Amino acid sequence: MVAAAFAGALRPRRFGAWYIAEHQLRQMRSYGWTVVMSGIGSPLIYMLGIGLGLAAFLDVPVASGPDGPVDYLWFVAPALLATAAVSVTTEEFTYTVMAGFKWRRLFWGMNASPVSPEQICSGLVIAVTLRMVFVSAAYYLVMVLFGAVGDVVLGTLMVPVGVLAGLAFGLPLLAFSAGIEEDRGQFAMVQRFVFTPLFLFSGTFYPLDTLPVGLQWVGWISPIWHASEAGRLLSYGPGPGSWPLGAHLAVLALLAVVGWFVARRVFVGRLRS
Repeated sequence: MVAAAFAGALRPRRFGAWYIAEHQLRQMRSYGWTVVMSGIGSPLIYMLGIGLGLAAFLDVPVASGPDGPVDYLWFVAPALLATAAVSVTTEEFTYTVMAGFKWRRLFWGMNASPVSPEQICSGLVIAVTLRMVFVSAAYYLVMVLFGAVGDVVLGTLMVPVGVLAGLAFGLPLLAFSAGIEEDRGQFAMVQRFVFTPLFLFSGTFYPLDTLPVGLQWVGWISPIWHASEAGRLLSYGPGPGSWPLGAHLAVLALLAVVGWFVARRVFVGRLRS
């Protein structure tokens, strides 16, 4: 009897993170329409609004590539893809975490099983990463259909870059959320005073160097700016004063790695407290 129970615990111990990821993905099915619309409907609306709307009123090019001025839609599209990936984490690494710890206490139930706290944390991150892959891939497909990509083949790398940006922003956010005991509007403040300013001041709709010097630092620390610039380099190549692709990827990787270690420590520490 004991041997059978021990044998039954081996598989969750070995593949626990993937079981948790499967659970989270199945849970996403309850708001699957939101996932689909954010992945497909959002890029359609943005591409129509920018490509057929705002771009029609711009008489002067806002950005240049190695061969001269580029279409405004080419400039904006990589930033919108990166923002879409980051926005996934503002949903999944905030209220989902609070529900797991406090409102529905799902994480505590998982913690009572053979699955380890580390696997619970890893499984959540895997599930959110897969959702970001879906959203980024859907966004890229819409970009291609709208002719918003210079190099279609090399541009496919915008999908993993967008996911990396989501992790660079989302993992520190996961650490923050895992440490919250009571919801007193912290997530709304993150949305209004962190995500929205990063979206607006990360060179999303205009080059970063057009901002006052006192605001340009926002872009330098923003995963959205680094992912946007990396996407532009992949799409149509470097323009005047562009950072190297490796520099943008290094910043994103550093933010993601540091965020992962902190998030894992806070998340696991709470389950073991």
